[in-house]
This record gives sequence, C-alpha cells and structure tokens, in this order.
Amino acid sequence: MMNINEILLQAAERKASDVHIGVGHVPMIRINGELQPLNNRKTSAQDTISYVQILLSGVQSKILSEKGQVDFAYQTPNGYSYRMNVFRYRDYYGFACRLVHHQIPTIAQLELPQQIEKIAKMQSGLVIVAGPTGCGKTTTIASIVDVINTTRRLHILTIEDPIEYIYQDKMSMITQREIGRDCNNFYEALHAGLRQDPDVIVVGELRDLETMQTAITAAETGHLVLVTLHTRNAQQTIERIIDVFPSGQQQQIRFQMASSLNAVISQRLIPRMDEVTRIPAVEILFVTPAIRTLIREGKAHQINSFIQTGRRNGMQTIDDHLSYLFKKGSISLETLKQYTTDEDYVFSKSGTMSME
Repeated sequence: MMNINEILLQAAERKASDVHIGVGHVPMIRINGELQPLNNRKTSAQDTISYVQILLSGVQSKILSEKGQVDFAYQTPNGYSYRMNVFRYRDYYGFACRLVHHQIPTIAQLELPQQIEKIAKMQSGLVIVAGPTGCGKTTTIASIVDVINTTRRLHILTIEDPIEYIYQDKMSMITQREIGRDCNNFYEALHAGLRQDPDVIVVGELRDLETMQTAITAAETGHLVLVTLHTRNAQQTIERIIDVFPSGQQQQIRFQMASSLNAVISQRLIPRMDEVTRIPAVEILFVTPAIRTLIREGKAHQINSFIQTGRRNGMQTIDDHLSYLFKKGSISLETLKQYTTDEDYVFSKSGTMSME
C-alpha cells in the first residue's frame, strides 16, 4: 500500500494542482488542466480506510459519518499544504485534494499582459476575472493581490472556496476566510465583511443574486472588489450579471454596473508550442466613459468593437492576444485557428499567409 503522504508528496513534486483518489482506480493527478495517473497501482477499499484514519481527527471523522463528506486543511510531513475533501460514495471513501500554494507567481511569471498591473493601483470599483473552470482565474487574482500587498498599506479581505494561495502580510494586512470552515457562504461572508473595515475585497466566485448585489454595492461605496465569474468574455460577463436580476431591477443594476465596474479580464489557458505547458490568452476591458454609457443603455453587445479600438487605454481582444502570441512563437498556427473568434481579424493581425 502506498502511504497517503507519499501520494501527496509525489503529486506536489510533479507540480500537480489536484489529486483524486477512489476505490478501484489508480491515483490521478491534474497537471496543466489534464488528469493523468500518478502510478499504476489501483486503490483498494482498505487503502482508503487507512487514509481516513491517518488524515482525519475524531471530530472530522464524526462529520464524515454524519454528513457524508468533510472539508479540512492538511499539511504533509514534508510541508506541503492541501485542502482536502473526503466523501462517501457507494460505501467507499473518495478523496479530492487541492494543493495550497505559498509561493504566489507574479504577473510577469504568469506571462499575463503587463497592463493588468493597473488594477492594483485602483482605489475602488468592481473588477471581474472571467473564464471557464481551470483557466487560472484564481491565480490571476492572486498575482494582482500580491502587487497590492507589496506596494500599498491596506486591509485585504478574501472570501474563498477553497483557499488556494496562502498570503503573507507585506505592506498590507490580509484576512483570508474560507467557505465551510470560517463562514457559511459567499453572501453572508461578504455582507459581514463590509463591517470589517476592508479596503480590498476578494470574492472567490459570484454564485447568486445576493452576492452579486452586495459586491456591486461594496464597489460603489469605496471598496476595490475583485471577483471571478464563469463567463467567456466582457460582453457575456456584463449581460450575465444583469440577467440574474428580475426584469424590474435590471435597469437599476445597469446604472450601478455602469458606475462601479472598472475592468473585466477574460482568459483561457491554451497549449504552448511545446504542447506540454499552457499560456494564458487574455481579453482586457478597462471601462471608459463611453463604455459606461453602453452599459447604462443596455448595449453591451457593442463592447467588443470598443475593446478593438481601445488599445491606448490598455484594452485588447482575445484575438489581439492570440495574434501576439502567434507572432511571438508561443503558440502554433493550429492553436491560433482553434481558439480565435474571428479568423479574418486574426489573419490580418498575425500576418500569416493563410489560415487554411
């Protein structure tokens, strides 16, 4: 039997973000967004019972027995930190383990566009980092928070599910709260957070109307609010938030969004030329007076054309970034064609002889 600490250690050394363990399966690790086997030994039911005995305290075992699942933090003897979810299924135990990072990558190390650093200088307003699951939204926000932490004396409150990066106070004071351990849900934690004197609030995900409303209000009342949302681009992000509200409230939300929204960063991770690692492709919207008017008037569908012409304000479409990455030699022509939204536009920007 392979010890659970050995599994977690090997996963961390191979730079896996997650570990999945289930009876009858080999341990699986997620690297660059894809699952792959850690070894070729299938996990037995007795293995998982042993893992539960090693990992869980008496209180945690009781919660698992009563609720069928339990969340907790765990640190291996080698010093790697994990957020663990242990759950029952078909009379077996399963494990989902997320590596918690102490070293926060910089914007430059992530190869994100440098103009994203502008967000760290904002005094207030709403900033949304959008994209599909596993595209690096949390890491992008962490890199922005680290710039703030390094350069400004503020109180930063984060509300996360789960915590993926552990911040160390530098110039700022950082309070990290985790859903399920420190608070019940995003809305309650955010509502309470407004009474905790934060300057910057990080909300791991906008999941419901109440959380969206409170985040927008917090941004209006002088806080810098950083949130994530599972949307594809700036237009869809704005429309998604407005559509969540009842029709009778949507005009008011348009006005609030128009006054509070500062930026939308939409990203996805795409294969590099080496096809082994991935690189972010990023759309950037910085909200100008003209874009505030579009939001207020319900014309979000026109935003993309304003992004295309907003380069002097630091904006770029995802096709702009894809063209840049292709010309730089970071991605292949096949990847360029696969991820572009407008082949003719990318063709003109990239200077390729043919997209065929």
